Amino acid sequence: MDKDWLAFSTEVASARTQGRPVVALESTIISHGLPWPRNLEIARTLEATVRTAGATPATIAVLDGRVRIGLDDADLERLARASSVMKLSRADLAFAVSTGRPGATTVAATMIAAAAAGISVFATGGIGGVHRGAETSFDISADLHEFAKSDVVVVSAGAKAILDLPKTLEVLETLGVPVVGWGTDRFPAFWSRDSGLSCPLSVEDAEDVARFVSARRALGLSGGILVANPVAVEAEIAREEVEGWIARALDEATSRGISGKAVTPFLLGRIVELSGGRSLETNRSLVIGNAAVAAQIAIALTATEDGSIRA
Repeated sequence: MDKDWLAFSTEVASARTQGRPVVALESTIISHGLPWPRNLEIARTLEATVRTAGATPATIAVLDGRVRIGLDDADLERLARASSVMKLSRADLAFAVSTGRPGATTVAATMIAAAAAGISVFATGGIGGVHRGAETSFDISADLHEFAKSDVVVVSAGAKAILDLPKTLEVLETLGVPVVGWGTDRFPAFWSRDSGLSCPLSVEDAEDVARFVSARRALGLSGGILVANPVAVEAEIAREEVEGWIARALDEATSRGISGKAVTPFLLGRIVELSGGRSLETNRSLVIGNAAVAAQIAIALTATEDGSIRA
């Protein structure tokens, strides 16, 4: 990416100059994940969580024709209040820049921008993946292929539970993407701690991740790493209960002819309704937990000789 298209906030620019750890944060949770004013509250909370843990947050979005690496509070509120914000992935990131339209970055777009900005770690809720019924719809998130391209450690609560998780893990394996359980050998399912599937690899702490990243670079292995961090025990929702909501929401999406990019927000919104708001509370817990873990990893990477990607 041409660095002229990047615009760093004062806080992030200072952290980069001083060699302090930085954690990237996506902006779709602000524009497409939660309603106003809850979206602004969680954006501020995630940034505060990263700062409290000892790193600098860099919420990423496209505003005024630039890829913004870090937003000040006024920009966060502007994005939280805005309507008609594009949901950006690899295919349309440049379109938002070229047209000057505001855009919120998904996992894929955030990884692209973070790697270009020299940020090694990114915290999100859950990654996209292979949608249920993809054998006929061919609906597979660009997030998966981005892992094979962008050198970023992504901390998430696994993949979104509405997806076909076995197929998602299979695609990640095919692409050579390491899937690493954070203190577990079980792959989490977003709202639930255990999807019923195994994590191929596991680590106990941030130093383990830093050593793994250093070894990959020494071996010339490119691409991202998925660190799967289960939601806190007290916040999780039983997998069996979640599966019931998903089945009902999927049936409704099919009957209404909802497809493409509209599927995920519809399903997530419907599950909020079916769960009586419980899924939102669990979502809040897991993204905060992921931000805290990402800060630990960013600090450990910064402490190693080659621990951060330099722009």
